[in-house]
Amino acid sequence: MIRQPAALLSVTLLSLAALAACVPAEPKIPNGAEDYANYCAACHGPSGKGDGVAAKALAKAPANLTTLSAKNGGTFPGTRVMAQIWGYAGAKGRGIMPDFGPMLQGELVPFDGGDGIQTPTPVRLVQLAEYLKTLQAK
Repeated sequence: MIRQPAALLSVTLLSLAALAACVPAEPKIPNGAEDYANYCAACHGPSGKGDGVAAKALAKAPANLTTLSAKNGGTFPGTRVMAQIWGYAGAKGRGIMPDFGPMLQGELVPFDGGDGIQTPTPVRLVQLAEYLKTLQAK
């Protein structure tokens, strides 16, 4: 009888471990730098200057993303940048940039674009814009 409780405990622990292995892991959400490397760097270049390996093949040169703040009076235009990435800047499906809408579906986070209103925004879009902010020329 002394061995039965220990055996039962072992079977229970093994069963729980097996169940835990069956639960699908939450998919990893790429961070802004990873999304930039995967979706933007080919055209805009690793440093964001518009000199990516695919840039020469495009009809229009990709934007130099390191000058966005300078062109906006020293303030990073986060909301405008996110609108361009998402495709809501007026050229959805008509511009050179691909449609990133499907990539940006999923978890939403509150984001204040400067108007004091917390707007539900895809987390990957916010992360990508925050990464682009780090590329700004000093």
